[in-house]
Formats: sequence, structure tokens, C-alpha cells
Amino acid sequence: MHPDPHLQLYVIRSAELRRQADDFRLARTGVGTRAPRTGLRTRLGWTMVELGLRLLPDSSATSGAPRTA
Repeated sequence: MHPDPHLQLYVIRSAELRRQADDFRLARTGVGTRAPRTGLRTRLGWTMVELGLRLLPDSSATSGAPRTA
């Protein structure tokens, strides 16, 4: 099966989800638009998440069993 129809469905669904998120954000804040969060705290948090994901071992190197604590 050709991947283009699936890609188009994902693009459409992504646009729908973004619109719903914008509607929810606007309804919650009651303000027209909201600036994206670019503060130091947010950037530091995402950097820590990225670092944590890089520290996780590659799943292909393990036996395939889920990792518990």
C-alpha cells in the first residue's frame, strides 16, 4: 500500500488536534492569543527531558523485556 494516503490522514488529524488545542487554550485563558512559553524554566525542563531520553539504553540492545524501576 502506498504511504501517501496515510500521511495525508496524519496531516489532517494533526491540524484538527492543533485547532482543538488552540480552542481549548483560548477558552481556558479567555484571552485572544497566548505567547508560547519560552521562559528559562520551560527550556530547562525540556532540556532535562531530552537528556533523560538520551541516557536511556537502546531498546534493541536489551532482551526486549520491559524495563522496571
